[in-house]
Amino acid sequence: MNLSRELNKTEGFKNLELLAKQVVEGFIAGMHKSPFHGFSAEFAEHKIYNQGESTRHIDWKLFAKTEKLYTKRYDDETNLRCHIILDNSSSMHYPELSAFSIDNLNKIAFSALGAASLMQILKKQRDAVGLSIYSDSYDYYAPEKGSERHHQMLLNHLSQAVRSRHHSKQTETYKYLHEIAEKIHRRSLIFLFTDMFQTSENNIKLFEALRHLKYNKHEVVLFHVFDKEKELEFNFDNTPKRFVDVETGEHMNLYADSIKENYSKAVEDYFAALRLKCAQYKIKYVEANINENFNNILTAYMIERQKFG
Repeated sequence: MNLSRELNKTEGFKNLELLAKQVVEGFIAGMHKSPFHGFSAEFAEHKIYNQGESTRHIDWKLFAKTEKLYTKRYDDETNLRCHIILDNSSSMHYPELSAFSIDNLNKIAFSALGAASLMQILKKQRDAVGLSIYSDSYDYYAPEKGSERHHQMLLNHLSQAVRSRHHSKQTETYKYLHEIAEKIHRRSLIFLFTDMFQTSENNIKLFEALRHLKYNKHEVVLFHVFDKEKELEFNFDNTPKRFVDVETGEHMNLYADSIKENYSKAVEDYFAALRLKCAQYKIKYVEANINENFNNILTAYMIERQKFG
């Protein structure tokens, strides 16, 4: 499967849906070697039978093949409501790229394709999906729906987010999460794509906002999006460089090796603290390294969906 198609930066992801389909198809093919083997056998038309449900719609032919109970799905049936939240602040556009490929994405492009891949699965499962995008303002909100027109509209806004560039814009994620929590009234599965670049004060407020979502009985998954090679391991060649904070505009001139060890230790400690805080609040924390594939993201969806039955 070749996913090396180049994507022009100025056009955004015009073929985002195609790429999402390819990501999902590759993931499902790999599921045959995973604990989810069997789940995708009749991916769009069946769901796992839960004890206590009516047996009227059990597919006995599929049971004969798999020795597992599945019930048939219908076009008007929606078991899950999902809301995807995308951080589109300045730092999410790192690294700045003139063109994208599946193996060369910045954080916002990786997040958009990850979100589109989740939407592709939700579409196949006939589940409802909504979308929120924020930067230094609440840029876009769409409630959970399952129609094809709605799906295309969300893809278009994800594509727009990739090509929008917010220069030196700080964001207050917690503020918009509180707003989103007030908008979503029915129990939903919520996915947040963010790089978690906040001040320490805002991090406290962010977890308060995530608790607001949990209080409303939603399941919350935090996809922590980062460039492991650069942002965690600080792998830059040891020549004089100017490092610029894309959200504040502040900069430092230095040799990478002079701070690499201390920097990496500080970031590792920060990431560990994030994981611990998520565990404390029963928020699923998932690393989303843009240098890797989308398996962590789609596996997290499969695990969380099982909780909804």
